[in-house]
Amino acid sequence: MTPPSTSLIRLLLVTAFAVAAGTSGLAQGDYIIGPGDALVITSFDQPDLSGRFTVDGDGTFSYPLVGRVRAGQLTVRQFEAELRRHLRDGGYFLNPQLSVTVGRHVSQRVVVVGEVRTPGVYPLAGDTRLIEALAVAGSTLPTASGEVVIARAGGEMLLRAQLRDLESGLASSNVALESGDTIFVLRAERVFVYGEVRMPGAYSLPQNTTVLQALSLAGGVTDRAAMSRIRVVRTVDGAQRAIGTGLGDLVQGGDTIMVGERFF
Repeated sequence: MTPPSTSLIRLLLVTAFAVAAGTSGLAQGDYIIGPGDALVITSFDQPDLSGRFTVDGDGTFSYPLVGRVRAGQLTVRQFEAELRRHLRDGGYFLNPQLSVTVGRHVSQRVVVVGEVRTPGVYPLAGDTRLIEALAVAGSTLPTASGEVVIARAGGEMLLRAQLRDLESGLASSNVALESGDTIFVLRAERVFVYGEVRMPGAYSLPQNTTVLQALSLAGGVTDRAAMSRIRVVRTVDGAQRAIGTGLGDLVQGGDTIMVGERFF
């Protein structure tokens, strides 16, 4: 499982700036209005027509002068145009000047949890993709693995994406999100490297990492290292076992690599 590279983090940050250039988070004009959403309507023609209005279960709400108006299943832009039409066709204003924003998002949301900087619930707007949601959540942490799991509402479907594929621009990995999706950024497994290495410690384990690559994570071996005295301690069936291994063998999550010292 591959931790996010510098170029992926840069890509997420660029996306975050692009999102921020819109409105707030993922709540742009393409947000699809639904029951429970609170709309903030500002009328520049008549201030007493301004206010905060909650969409009822049938997708409608009462607005001064025009009565019940339907907002459900419309984007914010579409509803803004529809409300202007109602005010114009009713003869109240020749060219109504107003704006509509979403004050509270209830109906269209995604949840981002796990190894991201700001996990939480975010509004879903239009054709929102996975990388946009990760960007709005502050990008992935260094402790993130290379895998993201998306659970559809109801738990009937799990989608998986690899961060390295997002980095390379693979379109199939940049999943289109749906309302109710929960995005899990998984924590990377760790490998422990001790003994005659330059930087002993625990390291996030990239996918398909060999013993030699794990030693490189720890800064390589010291001058006193005995390459013939490298052993891997692995938990097998609840018990720790020392496993003889070569430098090209793959490491598993939770392994401890011990590099022995030369006798002379």
